[in-house]
Amino acid sequence: MDYEIFNLGDVLLQSGVTLPNAFLAYKTYGKLNEQKDNVIVYPTAFGDQHVQNEWLIGSGMALDPEKYFIIVPNLLGNGLSSSPSNTPPPFDRANFPQVTIYDNVRFQHQLLTEKFGIQKIALVVGWSMGGIQAFQWGASYPEMVERIAPFAGIAKPWPHTYVVLEGVRASLLSAVGFDSSKLNQLSSTDMRAVGRVYAGWGLSHAFYREELYREMGFDTLEDFVAGIWEDSFMNMDPHNVLAMLWTGQHADISANPSYNGDFDKALQSIKALACIMPGSTDLFCTADDNEYEAKLIPNAVLKPIQSIWGHFAGRGINSADNQFIDDNLKHLLSLSTKE
Repeated sequence: MDYEIFNLGDVLLQSGVTLPNAFLAYKTYGKLNEQKDNVIVYPTAFGDQHVQNEWLIGSGMALDPEKYFIIVPNLLGNGLSSSPSNTPPPFDRANFPQVTIYDNVRFQHQLLTEKFGIQKIALVVGWSMGGIQAFQWGASYPEMVERIAPFAGIAKPWPHTYVVLEGVRASLLSAVGFDSSKLNQLSSTDMRAVGRVYAGWGLSHAFYREELYREMGFDTLEDFVAGIWEDSFMNMDPHNVLAMLWTGQHADISANPSYNGDFDKALQSIKALACIMPGSTDLFCTADDNEYEAKLIPNAVLKPIQSIWGHFAGRGINSADNQFIDDNLKHLLSLSTKE
């Protein structure tokens, strides 16, 4: 096991349900300094675990473990933190309660303050649903978070984003005829269709038109869809996927007692220096959505990743995109937050 567990105990979720014996899986990189002010929080995205974040961590990079104490908390539902696949009855599999991004960030805050005594965060950074968590950190703890850098992530699922996620969800539910009483019959085989649906959204039109999958070692489009999309989703637990999809579809940073659904107010309340990096060809976390959000955050800049890798411009696969993200993070970390 290359990660640690922080036991949360019995937690009251936003839904009103108490999840017993909840826990947060996390991994740290580097050392916490005496001032406890060299902290970077880097939450995981939908379907990812901490290992998938490691491409952005390394010596000489913005997220340098020789300079910073980097904490990667795993999203609830991802199979490492409390999830449908590792929670005993009565909250196992399809019975796992609904968990929000607000819940996730609240538990991460508990980890930082109770386990490490951290009161200031230099940066919260994340891709996709990790990006939503960066926005949530900024809105939930504006005095604590000095910088945020969401990439290919939005502050709420805009209507089109919601519909895309609903299509992914429907492809899985169709395997049991949309009968909620049969959800526990779902298996990894049923995830094949999910992979094929998501294949059309994760990457851009131009990526497919220019056949960039050939650079990844696939001779045909069919080989690519089966070898990347089918395989990756079939390695996921279907109940974990349903749980994370619900989290993503209801991830509005203002859907909590602090803002009562006032999305603009939540954005305006973020005090952190913000570098927001949408993928220029992202089909469901669009640059237009991020542009709206960036205009309302007082100290935000919008830096689109000019890439034909769509949503996956932030996934750590394409070297030019990776360099762009790292360069912008270095610049953001160089900026003083002192007034």
